[in-house]
Amino acid sequence: MMKRRVSALLWGTLFIAVLPVVAAPEALHLTVTLTVENMTCSLCPITVRRALEKVEGVIEARADDKTHTATVIYDPARTNVRALTRATTDAGYPSQPRPYGEEPEEASKRGGR
Repeated sequence: MMKRRVSALLWGTLFIAVLPVVAAPEALHLTVTLTVENMTCSLCPITVRRALEKVEGVIEARADDKTHTATVIYDPARTNVRALTRATTDAGYPSQPRPYGEEPEEASKRGGR
């Protein structure tokens, strides 16, 4: 009987100890919105998205020619914002992180186009 309790306790402790490790990677993903220049047609976001997706550590990338933005979910342990902006710039679309709280319309008025 005592052996079962100890075994159950050990398995329960092991499960609890492993659970945060399994759940942690998704919690460490960051999202950044970039203001992207030179997006003038409906094909431009495809080029921007593909350039961003080639960066190791990018989980998801979306680009929008109407708001001149790209939103990227990435793993900060594998890449950073500088690598993302370099990728879009190398593809012909210079970008910079959108200031916190700025709406996409404000970015395009500021010269995001």
